[in-house]
Amino acid sequence: MAKSRRKAPISRVEAVAARMANEEFIYRPTEKIRTIVVENFPALGKLAALRFLEWAQHNQGRTIALPTGKTPEHFIKWVGWLLSNWEEKKAIKLLEEFEVDPGKKPDMSSFHFVQIDEFYPINSWQHNSFYHYVNKYYIEPFGLDADKALLIDPNAIGLLEGETLDAIWPGHLVDLSLRTRVAHNDLEERQQRVLREIDQWCTEYESKIRALGGIGFFLGGIGPDGHIGFNVRGSDHYSTTRLAETNYETQAAAASDLGGIEISRNRLVITIGLQTIVYSPDTTAIIIAAGEAKAGIVRTAIESEKANEVPGSILQDLPGAAFYITHGAAKLLTERSHLWLSRKPKLDSTAQFNIVSNCSLSLGKKVTNLTEADIRTHRSGDLLLKSLPGSLESFVEEIDRTYKQRIDDGMNVRTDEVFLHTAPHHDDIMLAYMPYLVRLMREQSNVHYFNYLTSGFNAVTNRFMHEQTENAKHYIARPDFKQLIKDGYFEPQNVIFRNRDTLQYLDGLAASNPFETNEGTARRFLRNLVEIYGENSAEELQTTLDMLTEYFRAQYPGKKDRSDIQRLKGMVREWEADVLWGYFGFGAESVIHSRLGFYKGDIFTEEPEMNRDVLPVLETLKRVKPTVVTVALDPEGSGPDTHYKVLQAISTALKLYIEEEKDAKIEVWGYRNVWYRYHPSEANLFVPVTFNAWAIAEDSFLNSFLSQAEASFPSYQYDGPFSGLAKRIQVEQYRFMKTILGRDFFYRSPDSRIRSTRGLVYLKVMNLGEFFQTSRELRKSTENA
Repeated sequence: MAKSRRKAPISRVEAVAARMANEEFIYRPTEKIRTIVVENFPALGKLAALRFLEWAQHNQGRTIALPTGKTPEHFIKWVGWLLSNWEEKKAIKLLEEFEVDPGKKPDMSSFHFVQIDEFYPINSWQHNSFYHYVNKYYIEPFGLDADKALLIDPNAIGLLEGETLDAIWPGHLVDLSLRTRVAHNDLEERQQRVLREIDQWCTEYESKIRALGGIGFFLGGIGPDGHIGFNVRGSDHYSTTRLAETNYETQAAAASDLGGIEISRNRLVITIGLQTIVYSPDTTAIIIAAGEAKAGIVRTAIESEKANEVPGSILQDLPGAAFYITHGAAKLLTERSHLWLSRKPKLDSTAQFNIVSNCSLSLGKKVTNLTEADIRTHRSGDLLLKSLPGSLESFVEEIDRTYKQRIDDGMNVRTDEVFLHTAPHHDDIMLAYMPYLVRLMREQSNVHYFNYLTSGFNAVTNRFMHEQTENAKHYIARPDFKQLIKDGYFEPQNVIFRNRDTLQYLDGLAASNPFETNEGTARRFLRNLVEIYGENSAEELQTTLDMLTEYFRAQYPGKKDRSDIQRLKGMVREWEADVLWGYFGFGAESVIHSRLGFYKGDIFTEEPEMNRDVLPVLETLKRVKPTVVTVALDPEGSGPDTHYKVLQAISTALKLYIEEEKDAKIEVWGYRNVWYRYHPSEANLFVPVTFNAWAIAEDSFLNSFLSQAEASFPSYQYDGPFSGLAKRIQVEQYRFMKTILGRDFFYRSPDSRIRSTRGLVYLKVMNLGEFFQTSRELRKSTENA
């Protein structure tokens, strides 16, 4: 018998939010599901929290399924704050503003919590298990009844008394073929038994959910492939709770949680199915997404027809389903982006260039060959044509001239500049604009400083650290190393000796002598130990190395490290940056490691503080006195959270600096790398990239950033080291421009530099006023006003 379909009650919270946005819930026929757009990430969490509490008031005793990870950060904070301050004036005012009855506080203990998914195998007591997450952030803080919760505890599924996951699954490898093939030994027989128990457990878990009436309130994020829960792209819309494999995109996204792609590649998942989510016709199901990096997959989920390739499309038939997204995540929605443009009093040049460039790219035509009919194929084409002061022909010629000029500017090399190259992480600079930087460094009138704002320890695996520890042990036993210790060679702040570490490594690299490069690495590693632990003898250092060996062997991947280990991992990243700039003749005097304090490795990172995070940047500005400052300039929610917080620290420091140095003339260059990219209409400096530039970048990356060479924390877009992804992006940007300008501009140019171009780097050059305006707009789109 078909399930009866009831119309979802109208949510007053959603109605208020739609009025605030001055938008409809859905723009048919393009959009297939209700959508509400909010200003920023915290506002997204606030809206989801208010809708959840509104639902909770009317659905006591039902089931709730809430997400894990970083996406629900502000949802968790807002729900906790509202529940704790329900009778306070501020909370009452907010509740009334969104038409939630402040006189009816939900009884949170009445609800049945349903865990959405979990990695497998993983010990539930690990802090990076979702079982740990839901207990830490939902069960107790929300006042839920743990006895009513349906949780996924891998340690309690299929194991006999005395058995452990590690013993059943050596190396945490699960062979799903044991579901159907014959077991060949005792271990495989035990594994087969556990697999069958898990499959049975999943069926029973599904039955328990259905016995409770299905999921009443579902809140979830959306993965890079569009996955909902761990229902990855291609999942059957009739899928139920199951043990399943994932795809590369999901594995890459999970690498930071699990301690590296080496771990996440081999992890399976237990997940509720798509049909589990929509089993009850009156389920309220909300998907939240923030940031321009999610814009493509959000558009696919909202605008596509129902298909297995689009897991989120299962929600289209659910009356109570909706997407809550930020402006950045909504950027590519056809009707809404057109609506926003139509409400502008005037299209600015960036919007005009964007529309025309997109027409060129989508049609595969040179920009100067576009006709009015071509422009009208774009949803906002008529707006563009009406906004032009002259003819379309003259405007496309202007775009052609402008883009060519930006390329010409990218071939010019600045002189007599003092560059302060800033980066949140140690490979950000080279991945973003290394081809241009090499040319700038060759100009001897320029001065360069490289400032790394965080220690970057999260990107170093325990396995790599174990290798570094064993390497240091090999060298410390040598008589010449013991003599270096006695001679004070490893005194941490001795710049001459620090540079000698780097020169030792580079000499070995040039000679293709791994013994010499390993010695340079061991010297810096021991120097770091002296700085952290204060040891002054070979015996004390040996003891510390033994302690580290045991630590890295025993620590499970993904566990938050002790502060001393975080510092040591960060110093490994700093050593790699020293090696990189040593490649080009720059010593430790030119490389500044700031280690801003907000970066602590927690799932929800702290905000920058004036004394701790801004003043160190200000001191660097005073000392360096730059004329050009480069910054990572990712849009809202589209790079690592660290990028945005570093940007705000730099912006604040620059404001303080020019208050003191009123005559300072500073340009700011905004760059993007592997996390997000500029549209050509947004950048104003296009730097040609050749095969020679790639060869330098690839060689220096792989030989400097050894901890990143195996790409333990890769992008979901590319299975390999970031240097390969950077090249792919630069090639893509060149191909875009080749379409817009025509191939003959490159192939038949009289300038060999243009003829040899096969990639482009995009940069945005700004004066301080333009940078501060950009920073303010980014702050508005990222934080609560």
